[in-house]
Amino acid sequence: MDKYRNLSTVEIIVLEENRCVCDDWSKILVKKKFLPYNIQNVNFSGDIKLGIFEKIITFHGNIKRDSGIYNATIHNCEIGDNVYINDIRNYIANYNIQNNVCIECVDTLSVDGNSSFGNGIKVAVLNETGGREVPIYNELSAHTAYLTAFYRHKPKLIAKLQNLIDDYSKKISSQMGTIGKGAQIRSCRTILNVNIGEYAVLDGVNRLCNGTINSSQQDPAIIGPDVIAKNFITTSGSNINQASVINNCFVGQGTVLDKQYSAENSVFFANCQGLHGEACSIFAGPYTVSHHKSTLLIAAYYSFLNAGSGSNQSNHKYKLGPIHQGIVERGSKTTSDSYILWPGKIGAFSLIMGRHYRNLDTSDLPFSYLIENKDESILVPAINLKSIGTIRDARKWPKRDIRKDNNLLDAILFNLLSPYSIQKMIKGYKILENLRETSGSLSEYYMFNSAIISHRALERGIYLYKLGIIKFLGNGLVKKLEISEYSNEDEMHKALSPHSNEGVCEWIDMGGLLVPKEIVNKLIDRIENDEIKLEELNNHYHEWKKMYPIWAWNWIVKRLKSEVDIDIKTVSVERLIEFVNQWKEAVVSLDEMMYEDAKKEFTLQSQTGFGIDGEEEIRISDFENVRGEFKKHPAVKDIIVHIDKKTKLAEKVINKLKKVC
Repeated sequence: MDKYRNLSTVEIIVLEENRCVCDDWSKILVKKKFLPYNIQNVNFSGDIKLGIFEKIITFHGNIKRDSGIYNATIHNCEIGDNVYINDIRNYIANYNIQNNVCIECVDTLSVDGNSSFGNGIKVAVLNETGGREVPIYNELSAHTAYLTAFYRHKPKLIAKLQNLIDDYSKKISSQMGTIGKGAQIRSCRTILNVNIGEYAVLDGVNRLCNGTINSSQQDPAIIGPDVIAKNFITTSGSNINQASVINNCFVGQGTVLDKQYSAENSVFFANCQGLHGEACSIFAGPYTVSHHKSTLLIAAYYSFLNAGSGSNQSNHKYKLGPIHQGIVERGSKTTSDSYILWPGKIGAFSLIMGRHYRNLDTSDLPFSYLIENKDESILVPAINLKSIGTIRDARKWPKRDIRKDNNLLDAILFNLLSPYSIQKMIKGYKILENLRETSGSLSEYYMFNSAIISHRALERGIYLYKLGIIKFLGNGLVKKLEISEYSNEDEMHKALSPHSNEGVCEWIDMGGLLVPKEIVNKLIDRIENDEIKLEELNNHYHEWKKMYPIWAWNWIVKRLKSEVDIDIKTVSVERLIEFVNQWKEAVVSLDEMMYEDAKKEFTLQSQTGFGIDGEEEIRISDFENVRGEFKKHPAVKDIIVHIDKKTKLAEKVINKLKKVC
C-alpha cells in the first residue's frame, strides 16, 4: 500500500514559487518520492493526495509534455502517478484520479454530494408512462433486463431484482468519483457526478451528468464531441459521438450512437448502432441497427433489427396517451417509409414493407413478408426462408461482433434455425393447414390476425415451412449420426438417446439468448428464494449458452417423433436412410431457391445505371467490375459449397448407416 507524507518546507516554498496556493498545506499528502517541480499555477483546497510526476506524456503529432498539474483548481482529490492535468477552467472536485490519466482543457469535473453514478436509474422501456422500468447498473445484461421488463406477471421476481440492484447501487455510491487509469479527458465542458473507467476517451464532450462510463484497456469506451448525456451507463467498447443526446439510457458493449442520434428512456445491448435518428422507450436487443435521420424507433422490443429509412411506429390512439407497445422478434427488417401501429407483434425474421394501420400479430408465422396494398396488410408466410438476404444477415452478425472485453455481458446465440424459430414454424405450418381446411382449398385469400394471405402464398408457406422443419431436425440428427460411434442398432439407439429431458418444451429468445423456458423459470425460482446473487446472473447466462447444443438436441429428439415419426429409441436403419435423403433434398431445395434469389441481383434490370457513357457491352463490363461476376460472388460461392458439402455429408452418413448390422 502506498505511504503518504506531509509536504516538506522546501517543497511548499517551491510550490509557492510556482504560483500554487493552498489555505492549509498540511492537508496535502504526497508519496515518498514526490517532487514539486511539475505542479504550477494550481489552487488546492480540501484533502489532497498527490502521486509522483516523472514521466513524459506523448500526444498526437508526437507532442510531448511533462506529467504534472498545471493551471488548475483542485479540491478534495486523490491524484495518482504520472497524471497530466492542464488548463482546468473552473475546477476538479471530489475525484480519485488514477495513474496515467490525462485531463486537459476541461471546464468542470466534479462530484456533488453522494452519487450512485447512474446505477439504479429506472429506464421506462416499451411503455413511456411506466410499468416496465428497467433499473440499470454497471453489469446489466440484455437477459437480466429482459426478465425485468417482460416478467411483470411475476411481481416477486421483479421486487427481488429491484432490491438486488438497489443494494448494488447503494454499495457503490460515494461522494468521490473515480477516473480510471489511462483515461483521457480532453476539451470537455461540464462533467458532473460521472465515474470514468480505465482507458476511456472523452473528447469534446458538452455535458455529462449522473452516469458511469465503464471501460477497459482491451476495449476502451469513447464519448465524443458535443455529446450530452444524463442518467446513463455506458459499457466497454461503446462509442457515443458527434452531438448525440441520451437521457435515461444504458448503452451496451460495442454499441455505437453517432451523428446526432437521440435516445430517451432506452436500453441498447451488444453491437447496436444508432445513427442520425431517434429512439424513445425502446428495448434494443443485440444488433438493433438504425442508420437513417428520419427513422424513429419507439415503445418496442427489438433484436437483430435492421430499420430502414423513415421507419416509424406509433404507440397511442389519441385516447389514454402513449401506452401501447410493440414486439418485433429477432432478425426482422423494416423497409423505407414503413409504419406499424402498436400494439402489435411481428414474427421473427420478417420483412415489414409499407404502412400498417391494424394491430397485427404474426409471431407464429416467422420468415414472412408483411406488405401494404391499398391500406390492407398482406402477409406472405415463410418467404424469407428462400431469401439470400436472410442467410447473409445470419452470417454477418457473428463477424460484426466488435466486443473485445474479456468480460462479455451479453451471451448471444446467432442461430437462424433453432428450437425457438422452428417451434414457431411448426405452429405456422399447422395454422396455414387449418386455414386451408376451414376456409376451403379453393379460397382466393385467407384472413389471419387482421392480415390477408393469398391462396398461392398459403400453399407456398406450407411447403417452405415443411422444408425448414425437416432441414433443422435433419441438421441435428445427421450431425449426431456422423460423430457418434456405433456398429449395431442397439448401439445406435443408445448413441442417439439424450441424457436428460431438459429443453424439450418451449424455447424463448431472451434478449439474444436462445434458451428453454423451463430453465429460465428455474432461475426465477432461485432468485425469488434469495439463492442467487446479482453478480452471479451473467455467469448463468453464459453457462446456458454453452448448454445450447445439448438442450437443442433434446428438443430435436422429441420433434423427430412428433413431426416426422422417428422414435430415436426404436427407429430402423432403413427409416434413417430414408430421412437423411429427405433432409438432403430439403437442404438442396432451399439452397437452390436462394441461388435463384441471388441471381436476381445480377439481371439486366439490376444493371440499370451502369456503363453511364456506353452501350450494352460497356454496361456489362462496368457492372462486373463493380459488382463482380455472379458465380464468383462470395454468397453465391457459399451456396454452391454448402450444397456440395451437405450432399457429401448425406452420402457419408448413409454409407455409415449401411454398415450397421
